[in-house]
Amino acid sequence: MQYHLNGFRTGNPDVAAPTGTGHSSAPPARVDVLIVGCGPAGLTLAAQLSAFSDISTCIIDQKSGPLQMGQADGIACRSVEMFEAFGFSERVLREAYWVNETTFWKPDPAQPDHIARSGRIQDTEPGLSEMPHAILSQARVHDFYLDVMRQGPRRLEPHYDRKFISLTRDNDAEYPVTVIVEYMPDGADPVIETIHARYVIGCDGARSGVRRAIGRDLTGDAANQAWGVMDVLVETDFPDIRLKSVIHSATEGSVLIIPREGGYLVRLYIELDKLNPDERVSQKNITAPQLIAAAQRIMAPYTLEVKEIAWWSVYEIGQRLCDQFDDADDGTDPRVFIAGDAGHTHSPKAGQGMNVSMGDAFNLGWKLASVLRGQSAPSLLHSYSAERQAIAQELIDFDRAFAKMFSARPKTAQDAGQDTVDPAEFQRYFQKQGRFTAGTSVHYGPSALTSDARHQNLAKGLVVGMRFPSAPVIRVADAKPVHLGHMLKADGRWRILAFAGEDGDLQALCSYLGSKSSLIVKVTPDGADIDSVIDLRTIYQTPHRDIDLRSLPALLLPRKGKHQLTDYEKVFSVDPSSDIFTLRDIDRKNGCIVIVRPDQYIAEILPLNAYSELSEFFETALTS
Repeated sequence: MQYHLNGFRTGNPDVAAPTGTGHSSAPPARVDVLIVGCGPAGLTLAAQLSAFSDISTCIIDQKSGPLQMGQADGIACRSVEMFEAFGFSERVLREAYWVNETTFWKPDPAQPDHIARSGRIQDTEPGLSEMPHAILSQARVHDFYLDVMRQGPRRLEPHYDRKFISLTRDNDAEYPVTVIVEYMPDGADPVIETIHARYVIGCDGARSGVRRAIGRDLTGDAANQAWGVMDVLVETDFPDIRLKSVIHSATEGSVLIIPREGGYLVRLYIELDKLNPDERVSQKNITAPQLIAAAQRIMAPYTLEVKEIAWWSVYEIGQRLCDQFDDADDGTDPRVFIAGDAGHTHSPKAGQGMNVSMGDAFNLGWKLASVLRGQSAPSLLHSYSAERQAIAQELIDFDRAFAKMFSARPKTAQDAGQDTVDPAEFQRYFQKQGRFTAGTSVHYGPSALTSDARHQNLAKGLVVGMRFPSAPVIRVADAKPVHLGHMLKADGRWRILAFAGEDGDLQALCSYLGSKSSLIVKVTPDGADIDSVIDLRTIYQTPHRDIDLRSLPALLLPRKGKHQLTDYEKVFSVDPSSDIFTLRDIDRKNGCIVIVRPDQYIAEILPLNAYSELSEFFETALTS
């Protein structure tokens, strides 16, 4: 990481120099962004906005303090990649359980009332990501986000004990959205507070008050199927208790085993009886001993002795989706948004709830920052609902099929009804959908932020509209092996990655980009570093030892900060043990330009000499 740019500093380099007055006991009366809800979506958004000293952000929550026991625990590969951008992936990976393999169990053909292992696969497709599928308490993920917020220049902290009451919008006001909040500290009478905001984001869950306030609804169906979930410390002779395991019994239902962090804790998803039409799971009065007994029956002949229950709950399978994630009407730009469970709900077994919610927020955060900082027009914000509502629809469709197969009885020669599933077919479906559950299948369609991929042939393994898949490179100045994707931090900046052709000549491109009339210069605020809005990085095919830094264009060694110090971390070379040109099928002869959005999704691929197309793209996405 880089620090000392604006002078020598001691202490933790992750802690930014403070700006403004810092956290106050009461929410500010006026704020750029008000976030309602301290769940995964709300904290992701707050953490991203906390990086900007010139944006005021407030986050409120009805709870009295930080989450202590989280319900979500699955962290997809893509989410761990995102955590790297926020600077805490190593903390997650140190504590988390890594899901390396998944086993499948079905009725033993020789003794159908017993289960037997029917398959064992690698959980994540090889080469899909440098990050693993991990399991860690949602509460710990919240802790890491809170640390990022506190270390930002405004020392952002949540305001707890605040219940959202209502909002109104006045398009003619400087702060168009007025929010009424009820402050309910323990042992005190409620106090009404008023917050005026430029933008409001409802991250307040499936019963979102913000969603209701803008007239949006969750619609969908329930599957009339009840499940229980428990985090337990157990003693068992089941051999795969420390592997993710999918178990289908002949007549007793199904169990999903998710080993948890710490080496001993295990999460059990336990299938219960089907619900009658119009029956709710709350009417069943299900108890923890009933859940344990159901798991014991499903896992026979293996024993399962529960020593301690850390947490348990019951839920109904259902998929519900909002048709729009903002308050925009014809002719108006959005001012109020919803994210996470406020816009989409589904069953938890596929581990997508927290991950997709964080993806919502990462998509929205940089766009809000770009508009508030005057870098983009307010119309950019329409892209949030367009992009994320479509992704949520894909999630709902996947979850409906996955949940149906999971709850179906194993198909046998004697029983092949509609409510049965071939265990081998389920395993194939699980493998086929691996990229979806890893979070790496998100593909944004053509828009002002994503091109029509007319030059995709220049880098076939870097797909326009999909996230930038990292690969190893060597940083030339200090010969350090790094992952290129790990250079793409959650700081709101666009990236131009220039992959040099076989002649290694990037002089013409850098001359164009560094000229006074270039797009980079046009969008850079007066007095700001040249890479403050668009960050240019280059990757050469030449071995790093053969590159003379003194011969490189000045734009690749920019002078920055108050001392005008040279930045030596813009230039990379291929790692001979894992050549990025080969891994990502990049045109070696001609090279290419890859434009990466601030949320790490590939926006455009262009030839190295496509200056007019490069300018046209940024003239649409950014204002100068």
